Amino acid sequence: MTEATWLDYVNAVGSVATPVLVLGLAGIGWRLRSRLERRFALEDKLRQGRVQTYNQILEPFILLLTSDAAWKSNPKTKNADKNAMAMEKMLSFEYRSQGFQLSLVGSDAVVKAYNNLMQYFFQRGTQSAAAGEADVREMMTFLGRFLLEIRRSMGNESTELDGWDMLEWFMSDARKLRAQDPA
Repeated sequence: MTEATWLDYVNAVGSVATPVLVLGLAGIGWRLRSRLERRFALEDKLRQGRVQTYNQILEPFILLLTSDAAWKSNPKTKNADKNAMAMEKMLSFEYRSQGFQLSLVGSDAVVKAYNNLMQYFFQRGTQSAAAGEADVREMMTFLGRFLLEIRRSMGNESTELDGWDMLEWFMSDARKLRAQDPA
């Protein structure tokens, strides 16, 4: 009988340790995978909730930005005042409730951009509805930033667009207003 060498001991330990190590690494891998899958599922649910909340929060702004021609061409809205309707929506309990929902599910940047937009409206308060061009430019700057932050929160973090780019598709004079924006 030959005497066991240290290499034989290492080989024996390796024979036992290899399956244990493989099982341990497989368990760690499974655990990481299940955490990631759960996180992605949660993110997907959150994204769906965000979309619904964002749509409801944006509704009064969509009303405000609908062209007069498009507004009057719709038989349901022909005789209604779109500005009054938008303000009524913004002051409603449902809208306030959606604001709370936004503060819970929106990203920090979305909530801050929304706060800035709403602060603009609060500060403007009961001023005349006939806003000057500077007021429109300021409001559109806030709205563009809000839309841009929503875009980023929906997965376009590295977007190269800016707030004004978010507005051009529905405003005929967006480039003119942008050129006058001091920012």
